[in-house]
Amino acid sequence: MDIYEKLKILTAAAKFDVACTSSGVNRKNNKGGIGSTVSYGICHSFSGDGRCISLLKILMSNDCVYDCKYCINRHSNDIERATFTPREIAELTINFYRRNYIEGLFLSSGVYINPNETVERMIETLKILREEYRFNGYIHVKAIPNAAPEINRALGFYADRMSVNIELPTENSLKLLAPQKTKESILKPMDMIKTGIEENKNEIALYKHAPHFVPAGQSTQMIIGATDESDLQILRLTEGLYKKYRLKRVFFSAYIPVVENKLLPAIDTKPPLLREHRLYQADWLLRYYNFKADELLNENNKYFNEYLDPKSNWAINNLERFPVELKTADYEDILRVPGIGVTSAKRIISARKNGLSFEGLKRMGIVLKRAKYFITIGGKSYPTAVLNEKVILRDLVGQSVINNNSASNQLDFFEAIDRMKENSYGKR
Repeated sequence: MDIYEKLKILTAAAKFDVACTSSGVNRKNNKGGIGSTVSYGICHSFSGDGRCISLLKILMSNDCVYDCKYCINRHSNDIERATFTPREIAELTINFYRRNYIEGLFLSSGVYINPNETVERMIETLKILREEYRFNGYIHVKAIPNAAPEINRALGFYADRMSVNIELPTENSLKLLAPQKTKESILKPMDMIKTGIEENKNEIALYKHAPHFVPAGQSTQMIIGATDESDLQILRLTEGLYKKYRLKRVFFSAYIPVVENKLLPAIDTKPPLLREHRLYQADWLLRYYNFKADELLNENNKYFNEYLDPKSNWAINNLERFPVELKTADYEDILRVPGIGVTSAKRIISARKNGLSFEGLKRMGIVLKRAKYFITIGGKSYPTAVLNEKVILRDLVGQSVINNNSASNQLDFFEAIDRMKENSYGKR
């Protein structure tokens, strides 16, 4: 098998890892043009300063000894197998870089032969890149559960970011669908990375030229919809991971039925992409808006509303906290208004001395379509805005969505609202 055939197989196999997004575009340079795009394995990530960078996203091997029921690369699945040598990956990376296709590498792998062998090959790959080719581009690499801690740690001195996929939200789900992995085997390397990062900061403070260990931090990914955990369970786990392991990101991957198995949802089940989207929105609220998981959901309401973003949904369920008076409210209270983000909340605080107006809010980037119901300026509400649950739902959700959710097109509008709410909470 030549390099190009391996590249097609192993970049396609890597697309199910959502830590980056594949470009999916193949566009050649034309005479007189600048740049080109290759579809195979090119994905995008963001640097610490906000730049979008292109990465070669690839598996070292899809010849996996594990038999995780949800995975296309599972040992028992009948697919074409391929494995890169460390030298092949290093040379591909450098050649892509020299052609300006990429700025870095995203390297993962199935468990080839055994976990230690897999990580040792990944270390060799990164060592060739860093030491032989003097490659200083961004590298994101996957730590492998069940590998020896010292081997996974050695990998971290060559990478900018590491991640350990938690895969499934509960230990019971792991036992059912990935019996060769355990909660301990996943959390142990996550703890090692967290500890290693903290220790490395102290080493760098003492020794200027100390090697850097995972300077861009760690992340993880979990699959959504392959098992029956609620949004509340997933969000509580996400919150706990941020607190305990200092993760930079938790990625959610809507379950895609890539293999037929009686333990999993039917093969024609559509990926729960809207649910994935709502979890990402809630994740943003946890990280930047100081929300807690148990504020957004509770034991009576375990799932997010399909028709409203989590922040708007929370506001409607907590109308007693509104309206917020923008001239006097604290930053934290302003930040909880739907349609107002971190930057725009700071702009409101700064603009108070010069006076606030509803027209001025638009220029600040505030989404008045959502915010207008929940705010006042000098005691005055936005014209035509009413702080009423059914009115807000009608305007935010839209008549067409409610009609689609109704058993009949002649169903009373407010009955449709109630049905929508009932269907969106807990009755899954």
